Amino acid sequence: MKKLSVGISDFKELIQGNYIYVDKTEYIYKLINSGKYYFLSRPRRFGKSLLISTLEYLFKGEEELFKGLYIQDKFNWEEVYPVIRIDFSKDILKKEDYKKRVIQELEKNYINNGIEMLEKGEDEISLFEKLIITIYKSYGKQVVVLVDEYDKPILDLIEYIKQAQNIRKQLKAFYSVLKGLDKYIRFVLITGVSKFSKVSLFSGLNQLEDISLNKEYGNICGYTQKELELYFKDYLDNLNLEEIKEWYNGYYFLQDTLYNPFDMLLYLKNKVLRNYWYETGKSEFLFKLLKTRNYELPYLNKLYYTSDILDKFDIEHISIEALMFQTGYLTIKEVKTIESEEMYLLDYPNKEVRQSFNRDLVFYITKSYHTDRIYNLKIAIINEEIEKIKEQIEIFINSISYNILRNEYVYQAAIYGLIYSTGFNVIIEDNTSKGRIDLTILLNKSIAYIIEFKVLKDEKEKGKALKQIKEKEYYKKYLNYDKIYIIGIELDKTKKQIVNFEYKKVK
Repeated sequence: MKKLSVGISDFKELIQGNYIYVDKTEYIYKLINSGKYYFLSRPRRFGKSLLISTLEYLFKGEEELFKGLYIQDKFNWEEVYPVIRIDFSKDILKKEDYKKRVIQELEKNYINNGIEMLEKGEDEISLFEKLIITIYKSYGKQVVVLVDEYDKPILDLIEYIKQAQNIRKQLKAFYSVLKGLDKYIRFVLITGVSKFSKVSLFSGLNQLEDISLNKEYGNICGYTQKELELYFKDYLDNLNLEEIKEWYNGYYFLQDTLYNPFDMLLYLKNKVLRNYWYETGKSEFLFKLLKTRNYELPYLNKLYYTSDILDKFDIEHISIEALMFQTGYLTIKEVKTIESEEMYLLDYPNKEVRQSFNRDLVFYITKSYHTDRIYNLKIAIINEEIEKIKEQIEIFINSISYNILRNEYVYQAAIYGLIYSTGFNVIIEDNTSKGRIDLTILLNKSIAYIIEFKVLKDEKEKGKALKQIKEKEYYKKYLNYDKIYIIGIELDKTKKQIVNFEYKKVK
């Protein structure tokens, strides 16, 4: 039985060590025969480094490694190319570290290709250009350039705008080397988490084709359901596939829904449902940005966006929507075409991300994870103890700083985050034929909670929330459930507390 490749992103080690490799070479074959300059954005730990490594050994002509794979009998193994591989995945702690890191990567490539660095002390721009030209002249072959985590130096310093701007300027000059060396280059792939606009980073490199939302390459990283059941069948005995799917499947890049490879490998090794990707791949810079924005986070999930807003951002004008999509906290759940333009509905990819992100959001709002509150709320929801649900929500709201509760959004964001943290199936802005339910909690086709929120200017307005549920008959959407509770929660804008909590069992 082949082994699970936990923590291994080197293609050669994976194949020679008898580890499972999910064959992605059909996509690779199409890629290298369809163009020359590519960019791919995917969340962290999604298989980008393994993709880069596979391309490296392919272009080096190591056919033995590709035995039995889709590409073996299609690739011209006589056409061997020298490879420059640059890896920016290590942390850049301050802007001075950036230059050292680049020089180290270039030195490594000089050595690997048997080229002398010539003069020490040269800047990274001239060293990169010399490396490409010298390799071409020495081998008489065009050069393959592979860049992994190209944006890491910027993202490491994203909260320090001036430092990040400075590194962006240096990276822009570094990547601009490629645009003038077309005749020396066979193939380029640049990968990362975020897509900075071409104007800010890839200016002049217009031939760089972004395949991040190209349907043909949607499955180039990650595991489909079919791949999971085919390649890992020896590890799936006695496992609940539906439960695994709920926890870890759901990423979508316009082809099939996908599992995060890191999650699945660790789950299959440990056979315990945990937040594996989230625990190790949490994007701290995202929460730092949420903090600086004073929690004025829009209702990101269940909204439609255009590709323009999702596929890029800049240091000075960071789109939270784009950032959450690119880092893997949100994914595409539905595609609509409106007047010839594709619109993408975003939502959390799966239970792991939904639950974990909202627990962290609660922490950043309240400075506490409220573990006991979440547990007590969960038990109250399961046991249909509505008064205890009210009690836990009231205690939670009263624990939030007065300064933070300055607008309507924070009330609801905090409560939504708390309820999402329970791990139940929670739907925000739940559409019905007569309107949208603010919040629905569903328990195994047996219990449905329909919740409406109102922020009141005057206590004379009490009762509006529950009245709206009744008048619009929101509960009729869930008449197939055994039990239905409707709940109206009303908060006072001035007092910053819950002033009315009404409920009724309608079934």
